[in-house]
Amino acid sequence: MAKEIERKFLVKSCDFLSLAAGVPIKQGYISSGANHSVRVRSYGDRGFITIKGPTKGATRDEFEYAIPLEDAQEILNHLCEHPPIEKTRYRIPVGKHIFEVDRFAGANEGLVVAEVELASEDEAVELPEWIGREVTDDPRYYNSNLSRRPFTTW
Repeated sequence: MAKEIERKFLVKSCDFLSLAAGVPIKQGYISSGANHSVRVRSYGDRGFITIKGPTKGATRDEFEYAIPLEDAQEILNHLCEHPPIEKTRYRIPVGKHIFEVDRFAGANEGLVVAEVELASEDEAVELPEWIGREVTDDPRYYNSNLSRRPFTTW
């Protein structure tokens, strides 16, 4: 079974923008609830479908599969809840980790969140100066919830 262990942080400064090129992402949810989510994503020129289980601490089951980009776009346009999540992702190396920083657009404009994947929940992480408050345990920042209740409506 695939496990995802990640911590999530708000970003207090966009100083990271000069460190990497961003990749556009559009994602939508076919189904989401307290115990699961099924999402489809276009990530640059690739498509993916992802199934996630409930989050316990910073860990959850995750299964992700590549699908044709054309299929992803068709599913996003016709089968997913709206509005879709629109963002640009930057992959920033910090110490031995890669921070995935998402700069949101559309209904979540103004939100910038960084995630770091870990081997275990107690793994030490070097936090760069541009990292702000940790929001790992705040479900408002789950992408599935941002799709239903965008950041701009808070």
